[in-house]
Amino acid sequence: MSEEFQFHLKATDGKARLGKITMPRGEIRTPAFMPVGTAGTVKAMYLDQVRDLGADIILGNTYHLMLRPGAERVARLGGLHSLIRWPHPILTDSGGFQVMSLSDLRKIDEKKGVTFRSHVDGSIHQMSPERSIEIQGLLGSDIQMQLDECVRLPAGPKEIEQSMEMSLRWAERCRVAFGTQPGKAMFGIVQGGDIGALRIRSAQGLADLDLKGYAVGGLAVGEPQHVMLEMLDITLPVLPTSKPRYLMGVGTPDDIIKSVARGIDMFDCVMPTRAGRHGLAYTRRGKVNLRNARHAEDLRPLDEESDCPAARDYSRAYLHHLIRANESLGGMLLTWTNLAYYQDLMKGIRGAIAEGRFADFMAETQEMWARGDIDPV
Repeated sequence: MSEEFQFHLKATDGKARLGKITMPRGEIRTPAFMPVGTAGTVKAMYLDQVRDLGADIILGNTYHLMLRPGAERVARLGGLHSLIRWPHPILTDSGGFQVMSLSDLRKIDEKKGVTFRSHVDGSIHQMSPERSIEIQGLLGSDIQMQLDECVRLPAGPKEIEQSMEMSLRWAERCRVAFGTQPGKAMFGIVQGGDIGALRIRSAQGLADLDLKGYAVGGLAVGEPQHVMLEMLDITLPVLPTSKPRYLMGVGTPDDIIKSVARGIDMFDCVMPTRAGRHGLAYTRRGKVNLRNARHAEDLRPLDEESDCPAARDYSRAYLHHLIRANESLGGMLLTWTNLAYYQDLMKGIRGAIAEGRFADFMAETQEMWARGDIDPV
């Protein structure tokens, strides 16, 4: 395994990219979906299960981990990898998105960063670019994200521009704070809302910093899908082709496959785990809402062709009962189903790019979704 962070672009098919990140803790096959382990846990899953489904990397959340159990405590306990028993790569977000979401509970100052009140106990904390990198280092993450300001759309052009420019300056401060950490990487985050010219300026500014990778942030925060895709079409040609590209917080299977078609390499989203806990399954035939009464006496599994036992071996009738009865096992089984489907989708995408048939794979996959779930027999 490489002792340094390296990205190998193995093949392209149109704008879709097949690659591999190598680093001391393992390889990350791209395009990759990173299950979200917000507070050191992928909700409703054992991490051994997550690994068995095909995940090469998971995401941890700096904001939540700094509040509980605390970054310094995690460091004293041997780091996040050891604490949660995940010896493979971990990416930590900067905490910026969660802090910015607090609105009434935070105050922004460019020099000091963000002062905010914990949603847990009301205590006051400060997150500067330097402190965000320090926390991520204490956690021991392999890929660290710059602190940025994420503006929720819609927003005014002046607000978006000022936020983007500050995020660029914070990226430089994060780069200096990160320094040289063998085998690890820091990614910058492109901002600019839904204004193409600002996206280009942000991407150009970050490219000039020569970082290990680049994320596109501030999308899937309220804008329609076509706006997100338009921003990707504008932004990605500006970013270096030799570095991985990460679309933060995205998304649905349809979002993912359309973003891969535009050149994105990495994704994360709480959607598969959150949907599973609320009774919604993602399958080859699209979404299935197990709360619906039509499943009450349906003995078919969710997907008889799936390699995932949760999707293949349990009847819809039983899953429906568990969800309607608010039994925790229901959310566990559907989360398992969803993460399995997301990883199967990524595996199929990688295989299709390698074979030069990504466009066909995309069309076939979308056709299956459009057909919908078959009616009960």
